[in-house]
Amino acid sequence: MTYFPSNIARVPNMLLSNLTLGNINRTQVSLLDVQNQLSTGKAITRPSDDPVRYAGIQAIARREAHGVQIQRNLSNADAALGQLDSALGEVSDVALQAKQIALAQINATSSATERSGQATVVNQLIAGLLKTANRQGVSGYVFGGSTPGTAPMVEMNGGFRYVGQGNGLLADLGFADSVPITLGASNAVGATSARMKGSIDLNPNLTLSTRLKDLNGARGLGITTGPVEFAFNGGPTATVDLSGSDTVQDVVTKLTNAIQKYETDNSVTVLAGAGVTLSGGSIQINVAAGGSLAISDVGSGITAQDLGLSAAPFTPSGATGVALDAKLTWTTPISALAGITGGLGSIKVNNMGRAATVDLSGATTLEDIKSSIESLNMGLRVEINSNGTGIDIVNEVASGSGQSMSIEEVAGNNSTATRLGIRTFSATTMLADFNNGKGVQVVDGVINPVTSTADPELNYDFKITVGNAVPGATVKVDLRPQDVVSVQTVLARINSEIASQLPAQGLLATDVVAQLADGANGINFVQNGSFTQALTVTQANNSPAAGQLGLLNGTFNSGTNTYAGTDTAKVRVDSLMSYLIDLRDALTANDVNGIQLAGENIDRVNGLISETRGMVGGFAQRVTFAKSVEDDRSAVDTKVRSELEDVDFASAASRFSLLQTQLSASLQTTARMQSVSLLDFLS
Repeated sequence: MTYFPSNIARVPNMLLSNLTLGNINRTQVSLLDVQNQLSTGKAITRPSDDPVRYAGIQAIARREAHGVQIQRNLSNADAALGQLDSALGEVSDVALQAKQIALAQINATSSATERSGQATVVNQLIAGLLKTANRQGVSGYVFGGSTPGTAPMVEMNGGFRYVGQGNGLLADLGFADSVPITLGASNAVGATSARMKGSIDLNPNLTLSTRLKDLNGARGLGITTGPVEFAFNGGPTATVDLSGSDTVQDVVTKLTNAIQKYETDNSVTVLAGAGVTLSGGSIQINVAAGGSLAISDVGSGITAQDLGLSAAPFTPSGATGVALDAKLTWTTPISALAGITGGLGSIKVNNMGRAATVDLSGATTLEDIKSSIESLNMGLRVEINSNGTGIDIVNEVASGSGQSMSIEEVAGNNSTATRLGIRTFSATTMLADFNNGKGVQVVDGVINPVTSTADPELNYDFKITVGNAVPGATVKVDLRPQDVVSVQTVLARINSEIASQLPAQGLLATDVVAQLADGANGINFVQNGSFTQALTVTQANNSPAAGQLGLLNGTFNSGTNTYAGTDTAKVRVDSLMSYLIDLRDALTANDVNGIQLAGENIDRVNGLISETRGMVGGFAQRVTFAKSVEDDRSAVDTKVRSELEDVDFASAASRFSLLQTQLSASLQTTARMQSVSLLDFLS
């Protein structure tokens, strides 16, 4: 209400007017604030209302805005996972239908005509699977990996190539982080790339252009650049800063300049010959006769250690540092590959029923090898392995078993494929990779029911009949479990059996040799050139080993007296699409064994589909739980924000009424006081 200080006995009208007007204005401002609160429902509308509460409100508002986006992402992920589950369900249905067809058609009562008709049905299943593989969802193609804007599977020369890239997209889902909303190359549709892993460490040497980031370093932890210090023959110490170095050339140049300056400053001769140079995978510092150059890190630095310079002083007899283990890059020169000796020649590449000879003699870098192979347009991709030690060949095309990928030698080309580590049937090839991952099985430990002991006659796997006469000498090959590890172990065991059995039959141990040919893939038996009959291989004791090693359907070349086995280590895409093609082709050819094998593979892949579908279901549960958590958090934030920001209508209404009464009283009091003047006082 309007008042003036009691200690002011007499006041001018102007002062009294200002005092009363100020009080009225403050009342009106308070009344306006309450009116705004009642009209907006907000107790705090600007920072000046309450800085602390306003800061809390803004923090909650930012979290709520982020939460809204998270909820949108969760809804999107929930929809995407639902579409993935639906697509996987369709894929599983295709697999089950194909399995039922295979089971029905291995029946002896099925005719060739009936099987041919079922091949048409399988062909329709293949078309349906292709359509499902290219299904689009809320995030693009559901099986498109990290490139969901592109159809992931395309037809290619009778096969189907997966062209998606990456492992898939992950959504920002807060609590349910790392949830995939698309599946990549390892998806359960089976459009995965079968990889021919390089078996050779190409071991690149250092070059001046090698980047420091492409070195594992002497400690195997990469290269950290910084200052290092050095001293010659225990003399003064100098420092050279290697920070900012990008290539080996930068390091060599900085070291050379610093040492030459040291020579000038201290009137000594440190370097001899080529000075600072490279040797294999190491930095080499050639020191003058009788000298010793010690290099060490400054303080807690690790640069000298990483560059292999501090292990021991450099002397005329010890001029080489620790190897830096360079990684392969596409620009690595072929000439720098210590793992390859001699020039490259040609290799033969087979895939999708096509064969091509690739001349690598003109390749100067790994990029040239990559381009030469990929330009064949056979659905192959060349990669550097994760360790940076070799190259891998990836087959991206799902096709029939007869169109699988293989890489073999071209005779007279210095074993180029083997030396590059990319021959698919080499001495180091693991037998577990044979026959599309089924491996090689042998008979072992079979007990004679009469003697109750292991009988050698019941435990050998195949018999080699030598073409020396009629009947020829024979070798019974007993493969043991320890022999079926790699091609090399199998060859060693076969040659051991030959060497131990032929002399007892009047032949030399070397009259028959098992080996790999410099040419087509497969195990070859080369017999004495004077033998006039063909060498043969026959199965024994129902062992599948000979067939799985490709020895039963080989061919004999009388010109070279060589029995050449077939290649059972081909690389193909392990996918439902591949095995549907197998089933279709087997039904068309009326091949009962092929139908059975395709059915088994389809059943196995369907198990993987179920596992992937279960994984998707697990992610869907995580999303559902995350949505519940996000809803609860949002409710708590809304409650707290309301307590901080919203007005108490009852309190505000009561205050509004009091302010109205106060304003009315102030106006009445002011009016009465303004009606009394100084003249009234004097009178």
